[in-house]
Order: sequence, then C-alpha cells, then structure tokens
Amino acid sequence: MADDDRVFKALADPTRRFLLDLLFARDGRTLTELESELEMTRFGVMKHLKVLEEANLVITRKSGREKLHFLNPVPIKQIHNRWIDKYTDRQASALADLKAELENPT
Repeated sequence: MADDDRVFKALADPTRRFLLDLLFARDGRTLTELESELEMTRFGVMKHLKVLEEANLVITRKSGREKLHFLNPVPIKQIHNRWIDKYTDRQASALADLKAELENPT
C-alpha cells in the first residue's frame, strides 16, 4: 500500500483522528493514558495505534518499562502539500482577485 493510502486510511477513522488530537495536545503519552480517554478496550486502542504507526503518523519510543507515543505531523503536511494546496491555490487567487476588483471599481 502506498504511503498516501496508509495516511488517508488512518485519517478516515474518527477514533484515530481523536488519538492524533490527543497527541497533538500533549505528546509522549502511554497506552494507558490514551486508553483512559476512550471508551474501548486496550486491545482496540492498540489496533488503532498500529494503523497510525503503519502510516508513520505515530512514532513510539521506549522509556524504561513504558512505551511512549508521539505525533509525527510530517505525513499530514505532505498530504496537505500534495493534495490540498494545489486545489486551494486557484480558489484563493480567484478570491483575492475578486476582492481587489470589488475594492477598486474602475
């Protein structure tokens, strides 16, 4: 599966997006901390984290006996640059042109 496909698959699920939001708010959380924020089993949270890790959206690091989870925003930025920027540039330019034309009627 291509990297973009993994990222889109990971982001398609609201639970995984919530996990990313939690890590955005405070990075370096344990599985127990993340699990406490969700109404699902530990195994369910682990499955979601595995999908996020496969998409390279979450990176883990061992600290003693704990495994810490960190957000990796790079794949999301790459998706943004590849898929979102190119579609919004044209609309943003058109809106800027319209604004200029409306503000300076000649």
